[in-house]
Amino acid sequence: MLLHGPGIRLISILEFRLGASAIVFGLPTLLYVFFFTCNDVTGCPAPALLNPRSISLKRLKSQVPWPTNGLGGFASWEATGWVLAYYLLSLVLYRVFPATEMYGTKLRESGRPLKYRFNSFASTVVQLAACVVGTFVYGADFVVWTFIDRHYLQLLSTNIMFAFAISAVVYINSFTVRSGNEEMRELAQGGRTGSIMYDFFLGRELNPRFTLPFFGEIDLKSWIEMRPGLTGWALLDLAYVAKQYRNYGLLSNSIVFVSVVQVYYVLEGQYAETGLLGMMDITTDGCRYLSIHPVHLGWTGIGAVGVALTVGVFIFRSANNQKALFRSSPDDPEVARMSYIQTKRGTRLLTSGWWGMARHINYFGDWLQASPFCLPTGLAGYVMVPAGSAAVNAMTGNYTMADGRGVTQGRAQGWAMVYTYFYALYFAILLIHRERRDDVACGAKYGEDWEKYKKQVPWRILPGVY
Repeated sequence: MLLHGPGIRLISILEFRLGASAIVFGLPTLLYVFFFTCNDVTGCPAPALLNPRSISLKRLKSQVPWPTNGLGGFASWEATGWVLAYYLLSLVLYRVFPATEMYGTKLRESGRPLKYRFNSFASTVVQLAACVVGTFVYGADFVVWTFIDRHYLQLLSTNIMFAFAISAVVYINSFTVRSGNEEMRELAQGGRTGSIMYDFFLGRELNPRFTLPFFGEIDLKSWIEMRPGLTGWALLDLAYVAKQYRNYGLLSNSIVFVSVVQVYYVLEGQYAETGLLGMMDITTDGCRYLSIHPVHLGWTGIGAVGVALTVGVFIFRSANNQKALFRSSPDDPEVARMSYIQTKRGTRLLTSGWWGMARHINYFGDWLQASPFCLPTGLAGYVMVPAGSAAVNAMTGNYTMADGRGVTQGRAQGWAMVYTYFYALYFAILLIHRERRDDVACGAKYGEDWEKYKKQVPWRILPGVY
């Protein structure tokens, strides 16, 4: 399906060049900005940012945890070594643990499916269990938690470098793909536009795989998506839970709630790892903030974020399960009477139930169940008060850290929401973009049947809104 006109060309340029470049280079830069300007040295945001008219680079630099040895402090051999060990451990667990092996969807060119190996849930449980034992023995000073906290900048840099290196290798290697090859390698439909930046961002090869000694064949996309990143997310959360306890000798209900929700999100996703095969991919500042500024939610607050989580999980899981059941067992009593469109390809498009409300109602559920990651931070923002100052002694209803420094919101209240609520905004944009890509792909796949379906189900994600 070809699109014409200057408006379409402008959108293509913005998406291919500017959009892809912004994500590839802008997001890593933004992570550094967030780390420095939302800190436990002067506050979140750094006080200089609250007076933009008088801001200077020198003043701002004095208020952030800038390494004493300059740019050399952004990375270290120690952090790099431990990140490599972490990735190696993930690979070892992938290979030695019992796994569920399944075939994915049939590839376009060969007509045959690839085999996948899934055991990320068990791998993560073992790693978390080891950390539980370490915490039981050493408390909040367990070396994993303190290392993550004290070397966050170096760990961030190392992982970003790894991400670029792996992406570059995969992109370059994609040019060795040949049509009709026996290795069942093929290029992604959306990743061969001719725009280097967009193809690099989206992924030029559909299912990049490498064979390593002892480990065997590794599907990079499914392994990286479900293992180092998700497990690392849970470890980061727990590291900052430990940091709050070191700072104050207590845990706020907000950090406990956010951590439980996010660890559940990780484990539930890994437990249902086989569902990855039907996703478009294959076919964390919240806790860090709360470790410095505890927020105690009342029963009303806990109830509100709890409702958002419950409703989101219900919509997301119910919608996905309904679609999966309709595909695998269309005669099941739960879906047998649902209306659908019979496509010329032989498949069916649901037009009732969850999928009659919106074409991607599951995306709304996914966004809603992620909103409690941000909501417990409230009107975020805090200022650090030096230890021993009169201001610390005068503070009422605020917090004093173990090292004597005070933490109060003051005039920073609300200004740090740009940090703590960024995930919700970014995730919404990501889901909208994904829905748009899916709409184009389905239009090319189903043709007139897809246009008929869109007339019957006009809403994209949220009925009555979008």
